[in-house]
Order: sequence, then C-alpha cells, then structure tokens
Amino acid sequence: MSEGLFGIHGVALQLRSQRMGLLTSNIANAATPGYKARDIDFAAALKARTNGASDEQAIASATRYRVPTMPTLDGNTVEMATEQLAFSENAVGYSATLQFINGRVNTLTRALKGE
Repeated sequence: MSEGLFGIHGVALQLRSQRMGLLTSNIANAATPGYKARDIDFAAALKARTNGASDEQAIASATRYRVPTMPTLDGNTVEMATEQLAFSENAVGYSATLQFINGRVNTLTRALKGE
C-alpha cells in the first residue's frame, strides 16, 4: 500500500536509512585495523528495488567496498572526509525524501477532511 501512496519515495527512504547505517558503521570503525569501508550505490539499489528485488537483494547487489585514495599501513580503508561527505549527502537526501512523504500525507489528510 505504501508504494502506491508514496511511489518510489517510500523505497528510497528505506534505502537511504540502510545506507546511513552502513556509513555510520564505517565512521565508527575508523580506527579498527583491517576494517574495509563499504558503501551502497544508491542508484543501483533503487533500480534493483524498483525492478522487483527484495530489500536484501537490492542492498547486497549494490554494496561496494571503497577504494582508498591514501591506503593506511594497518589495512583500514576508512577515510573520514569521504565518509563524512557521503553521510552528509545521504542525510540531505533522506530529509528531502521525508519532506516529500510528509507533504503527501498532509495532502491526503486534507483531502480526507474535505478541505
């Protein structure tokens, strides 16, 4: 039902939430030796999801390991500037998607009230 009401935005919100969790994990493990930073290719995940893949399948097919610009000696590939930028961009996208959904809910509420 939510896909009918919110279209692609409901799916996008779920994917952005999962990406936020992955980016948070990268930041939390910035000092863990051997930790490999990962990210979700949002466009690929969204395309897979709209083509009928489950959330798990879409995330699994779109998860990529980051290639560091400056490798560290301990094998950790987290670069804080890259992670913070990706986190900020994803947060803005999440907020915009949430505002669209909120606007849609407000429109439906007004329509049901007859305003």
